[in-house]
Amino acid sequence: MSKTDKQHDDVFENEFLPHIDALKTFAYHLSYNEDDANDLVQETYMKAFRFIDKYDAGTNAKAWLFKILKNAYINEYRKKSKRPTKVDFEDIVSYHDADHDTLPGYMDLREEIFDNMMGDEVTIAINSLPIDFRTVLLLCDVEGFTYEEISKIIDVPIGTVRSRLFRARNMLKDKLKDYAEKRGYKDYRGQKRKSKKSEEE
Repeated sequence: MSKTDKQHDDVFENEFLPHIDALKTFAYHLSYNEDDANDLVQETYMKAFRFIDKYDAGTNAKAWLFKILKNAYINEYRKKSKRPTKVDFEDIVSYHDADHDTLPGYMDLREEIFDNMMGDEVTIAINSLPIDFRTVLLLCDVEGFTYEEISKIIDVPIGTVRSRLFRARNMLKDKLKDYAEKRGYKDYRGQKRKSKKSEEE
């Protein structure tokens, strides 16, 4: 085995393989099908190994792999339908320059959903979102990618990432309103946490 081959094997094993679970989760949320998700992950790793020379060792392997998987999914999606779902983010361009992560309630929403409430209802709600909105929500709120990383992964401007994420969170919030109230989250639309009184009871 040449030095280059050994280096490639080390990169594949140490930088690529540790992200396999995250890739499987992302692929499943995109495809809704375990077999399709496994095929996407397998294709992702095959392409990653084939084009490993284009990857700079020690950089952001996770983002690089997610980009490959996203492209593989889109290519497969286009085979099964005319084109990917179009999103109407243009009507909320006024939000492009606002950092919605800093708005009151969004961190609460993220904590409630992904730390305390993650269950079948949440998974179903996420999966029911249009693909473009679902993708940015998963990349940001589940996988923890930055806006800049997401922009590179899905090949859209950062402003588009912001607007899609803003819309996705609102869509998810609406879908989960009844579920949240049943779980004891008062005035969910108003983004309020459980009251101390209710917690004491």
